[in-house]
Amino acid sequence: MKFPSEPFKIKVVESIRRTPRAERDRLLREAGYNLFRIPAESVYIDLLTDSGTSAMSDRHGMCVPSNIHFDTTRANIEHQRAHAPDAVVKEAYDPHDGSPFKGNMDLVRLEEMINHAGREQVPLVLVTITNNSGGGQPVSMDNIRRTRVLLNRYHIPLFFDACRFAENCFFIKERESGYAGKTLVEIAQELFSYGDGCTMSAKKDGLVNIGGFLSLNDNQWAQDITNMLILVEGFPTYGGLAGRDLEAISQVLREVLDEDYLTFRVGQVRCLGGLLDEAGVPILKPVGGHAIYLNAKEFLPHIPQDEFPAQSLAVVLYREYGVRGVEIGTAMFGKKDVATGRTVHPELEMVRLAIPRRVYTNTQITYVAESIIETYRRRENIHGLTMTYEAPTLRHFTARFQEVQDTSCVQRAAS
Repeated sequence: MKFPSEPFKIKVVESIRRTPRAERDRLLREAGYNLFRIPAESVYIDLLTDSGTSAMSDRHGMCVPSNIHFDTTRANIEHQRAHAPDAVVKEAYDPHDGSPFKGNMDLVRLEEMINHAGREQVPLVLVTITNNSGGGQPVSMDNIRRTRVLLNRYHIPLFFDACRFAENCFFIKERESGYAGKTLVEIAQELFSYGDGCTMSAKKDGLVNIGGFLSLNDNQWAQDITNMLILVEGFPTYGGLAGRDLEAISQVLREVLDEDYLTFRVGQVRCLGGLLDEAGVPILKPVGGHAIYLNAKEFLPHIPQDEFPAQSLAVVLYREYGVRGVEIGTAMFGKKDVATGRTVHPELEMVRLAIPRRVYTNTQITYVAESIIETYRRRENIHGLTMTYEAPTLRHFTARFQEVQDTSCVQRAAS
């Protein structure tokens, strides 16, 4: 079968509107070519995100290593004047490397970071499962176990950013020796047994539209967090989420480990990746569990990273086909070198197409594939962008851009 069949029935539907290309072009100009500014009702297929992450450190001058931090996690850590270094294995930065666990922690680099910062400056280590910024790549159980052993020597807690834990467990069962005969529940139980706590935005593998939680195995930590919670949110018994939302999270944490569901979920993403790969479209491999990552460097080799090739590609996909993805490249992770004033570019320049869970049919996924393939055939006509506005932190959410050809026209008119 080209596509796996859905292991569910659709009982509630929501109409979606096909906006004319002229309207999408107008909306892009008004939004400064920033897809975060496009109204959701003006998007035909919305693959912008299934994400939402939390920060871990509230103590200045500290270091919180991870395999790769996602944007909001990194920004919140750095906002507290802490460091957020990445210690993922080197294979993660090669889009063509087929290693099964490219989200693994590089334990040699991690130990170097701990020794460089000093044990007292590392309050915890955060492992993101699956590793979103590195292409939705999983972390092996062996790597998690060895990370735990390393941190035990330094008495450093291990935390998980667990918003896609079920997909990570699915890959462990599928790819790691010794786990094929275990249930996903058993795999999840072993995985979390190595941690001291986790954060989870339940809007991903939690299958709910709002909410999340912080889980801790230390009563004093839990009390300290509760005391802070009273200041910023409300008393534990009536602040925060409604009981309905808490009950929904409790239910779906069991449901999400259903193997039939995950087989379809991961299979739908893989089939999209297969269609693109067959057509020669450059994507990050192997395909992860929640998204396809277009390799913008190879998709648009004529656009230098200074002109935001991934953002340029995301703009074209929306303008021409109404498909919204998100840039994970220079706009999101590029930084200015203080000494030279030049932009330090990330190694990966990607457009992430995050597939919502149980939302789009396989026909709609095929439409996405055909849109991208057609764009790839006309890739020489795509122009780069210049950034005309950026905020000091998380600039990609509010940045404004201008097409390079428009800038040239302005310069010519001025001369």
